[in-house]
Amino acid sequence: MEFSLQPQVILLCGLIFFITFVWRILSIHARSNKSEYAPPEPAGAWPIIGHLHLLGGSKLLHHSLGDMADKLGPVFLLRLGIHKTLVVSSWEIARECFTVQDKVFASRPKSLAAEIMGYNHTMLGFLPYGRNLRDLRKLVMVEMLCNSRLEKLKHVQESEINFFIKGLYELWISKGEGNNMPVVELKERFGDLTVNIVGRMVVGKHSFGTGEESRRFQKALGDFMHLVGLIMVTDEFPLFGWIDSLTGYKGKMKKTAKDLDEILEFWMKEHRQKRKLSSIDEVEQDFMHVMLNVMDSDPSAQISDTSIKSTCLNLLLGGIDTVMITLTWAVSLLLNNRHVLRKVQDELEKHVGRDRQVQQLLLPMKQGKIAL
Repeated sequence: MEFSLQPQVILLCGLIFFITFVWRILSIHARSNKSEYAPPEPAGAWPIIGHLHLLGGSKLLHHSLGDMADKLGPVFLLRLGIHKTLVVSSWEIARECFTVQDKVFASRPKSLAAEIMGYNHTMLGFLPYGRNLRDLRKLVMVEMLCNSRLEKLKHVQESEINFFIKGLYELWISKGEGNNMPVVELKERFGDLTVNIVGRMVVGKHSFGTGEESRRFQKALGDFMHLVGLIMVTDEFPLFGWIDSLTGYKGKMKKTAKDLDEILEFWMKEHRQKRKLSSIDEVEQDFMHVMLNVMDSDPSAQISDTSIKSTCLNLLLGGIDTVMITLTWAVSLLLNNRHVLRKVQDELEKHVGRDRQVQQLLLPMKQGKIAL
């Protein structure tokens, strides 16, 4: 009687042996390098994948991390594949990380999403710490986020907010002035509002909240934020990166990158054409014009078409998605806590009144930061 092993069984045994061997090597290496001052780690880490399995399931990620922080404290470590991730849930420690120790935390680890959709890690948020990052960050702070620049662009915010409120009022009027209260999808309207404000400040797009171009751009931005937040096999287990091609995520990233680049390239051509035809008034000068000015006047600035598109995309992503989500959550929490909503209404009634709008106050800058 002959006994023979099937190729699948041999392959499975070899894979188990390989995983066990690698896990033992990594465990010995981790124990030898572990410091007595190292932050605590959650229990239940698995071979190779570490704590990745603890972050899945139906529970939201920030809820899972919050539960871990309740048990382990405000600072703890997670092992995600080959990477160690420091989780901070205290604003005091976060301030220490991004002020006193900002150089240590300035760089970002390389990722598949940043490579494909972030112009090969040239976006401001993905650049490694160095001269290029410092120069771009300084340019953004001086020409986009400083108080004087925000004051010059104040009319953009005011006009778009007035347009936003007018739209809500006209919708209310059309439904009978309160007899039949209209249902409003605020997330979409907040998206249009933030796209209009940030779009005009960064790339000078007027009335950008409607139309096919806007919807295509907003969808691409949403896809970007979704895909960049996924845990990709390539990032955690480089040897098994081919799996990302099978799941389809790599193809989605390439499509999103193509859609965003086509729109940004079109806007940049529009800006160059406008600069050829006439001079740009300082009040109308958006950030893309500023970068083109620097590119044309200072060859040593190392600004290319790619850096212009990637930096503008970074500002659009940072200014649109975060503000829209914050506004949506703020209104949602107020509507679900009516006693707090009444307090807000009373405070507005007392300090602002019904005959004027809330005005933004720009406070003096302190230690290079902007206070709003």
